[in-house]
Amino acid sequence: MSSRVKPLDKDARNSAEDHLFSVAAKDVLVELKRWLEFIAAERRLSPKTCEAYARDVSSFLEFLTEHLGHAPKLADLSKLAPADIRSFLAFRRGNGVEARTLQRSLAAARSFARYLEREGRGKSDALSAVRAPKVAKTLPRPLDAQSALALADPATRRYEEREPWVLARDAAVLSLLYGAGLRIAEALSLTRNQIPANGTADTITVTGKGNKTRMVPLLPQITQAINDYIAICPFDLPAGEPVFRGEKGGPLSPRIVQLAMERMRGALGLPDSATPHALRHSFATHLLARGGDLRSIQELLGHASLATTQIYTQVDTTHLLEAYRAAHPRAR
Repeated sequence: MSSRVKPLDKDARNSAEDHLFSVAAKDVLVELKRWLEFIAAERRLSPKTCEAYARDVSSFLEFLTEHLGHAPKLADLSKLAPADIRSFLAFRRGNGVEARTLQRSLAAARSFARYLEREGRGKSDALSAVRAPKVAKTLPRPLDAQSALALADPATRRYEEREPWVLARDAAVLSLLYGAGLRIAEALSLTRNQIPANGTADTITVTGKGNKTRMVPLLPQITQAINDYIAICPFDLPAGEPVFRGEKGGPLSPRIVQLAMERMRGALGLPDSATPHALRHSFATHLLARGGDLRSIQELLGHASLATTQIYTQVDTTHLLEAYRAAHPRAR
């Protein structure tokens, strides 16, 4: 294994390995641990992705234990046939697992198999020979601009019996999602020293998927919303710690933001698709509708591939057609 590989942090390592001990033979477990270190350090996958991959491979090995009659060893993995892989996918599908999750499970197993082949510890022929399940393509469902702005306005919740700093906090987080296109995990991971003080800076550096950083511009209204929250937050906010806090002072949970959205969409009469992530979709769609350059939007969103960003061109076209059908006399 490469000398550049660094171990996962203790919590992430333990969480990932907990899924593996009961289903792996000793020689497989040794390689699994090394593979998890490899995908974290060299492939730079996030701890959450490593944990998901560990669970996926655990499910694969658990199936093989039943399928083969014993916990599989490395030699057993090399002897697998495409029929074994299809049986695994059919078994998971029969348990109600959706195609997208099956795709990730197969990707995780393939990643482990490719690692074994690279290290001279096995082959991945069977996994490579089986096609991943097809996933139905669905378009993002953005909000209209008026609704998105209302969700990021603390006045929308003025009738709730909540502490003012909590309302200011939620408004600041939602402003980052809609006004800067951040993922919710990116917003909640921001530390105090990353936040421009008193509106003195108009950009922030965000760490996204794969630990890749990008520069994101901040509108004055977003900076103001963040500073309004910081000014009345009852907790100390040290430089290197998360700036957004829960009501007991710990890091803010994404679930709390989701619950705030649920309350507001009920008050505003919005559909269930109005989630925190829908604000990020709205950011991209509204920029594109106003003439934003696709490549620039890709950079703002932190997409690795332009193809991922291009889906918003389809969303924008859909909205244009809906507006045309609603307004044009010939469409009635």
